[in-house]
Amino acid sequence: MSDAPTWYDVLDVPRDASTEEIRAAWRSQVADLDPGDRRFDALNRAAKVLLDPDAREAYDLQHPAFTGTEEEPATDEPPVATHTVPGLTDVEAERTTEPAGASPATRTVPGWLLAGLAVVAAGLVAATLWMWIAGDDAGDDSAARQAQVAAERAVVPVLSYDYETLAEDKSAAQALMTGTYRQDYDKLFTLLEENAPETQTRVTTSVIASGIVRASADRVQVLVFVDRPTTNKLSADPVVYKDQVTLSMQLVDGEWLVDDMVTSPVQG
Repeated sequence: MSDAPTWYDVLDVPRDASTEEIRAAWRSQVADLDPGDRRFDALNRAAKVLLDPDAREAYDLQHPAFTGTEEEPATDEPPVATHTVPGLTDVEAERTTEPAGASPATRTVPGWLLAGLAVVAAGLVAATLWMWIAGDDAGDDSAARQAQVAAERAVVPVLSYDYETLAEDKSAAQALMTGTYRQDYDKLFTLLEENAPETQTRVTTSVIASGIVRASADRVQVLVFVDRPTTNKLSADPVVYKDQVTLSMQLVDGEWLVDDMVTSPVQG
């Protein structure tokens, strides 16, 4: 039986790697990973141990021959499936045609909130680790928290709309976006303006929890879990969609604005 991988193996660095080499390896490998990927979590835990001199010394004493790890890291699982959505409307246009028989109960499992909060907790740990490892590049923690608050506030109008008040809903959402993201949002909102009155769709978004994924001085990525009760002429009873939304917040003239958004359904 082969030896279990160590944290050095996870980061693909030699045992005598310097702190800078470990930090560079960690940054390189997490750069393109989704926060929901278990490998993302394994890389963060490896870096947390190996970048702390005391923790690394204790780890080396416990594993002198590299025969195991504190926890067996899961490095081979595929990333959580997500899809990049410049706005919400392409998803909504698809979902509003769902059969009337769809029931909120079939979309919600008893353990969803527990699982969702666990992922958020992981995001918060990752955020703390990012701020600690990145050092000066991470920016001011208070600024990151301000971006988190702004993301929670923005996600509600950006993902909500009422077929009877589309103009007002669009204007409220646009005020919270950068010019670049607004262009994408406007293109997709055009589909809503064409279809929502016919389907009589209403979407009301509420924030369940959030966590900072990573942060720099003028850009912060925030993971937000939301409920989106949706009604239309096919379903008078709300169908509750549960999504995780990753917002990239950009600091523009002292204000945190939405510059990108990625949504995916929470897997119950």
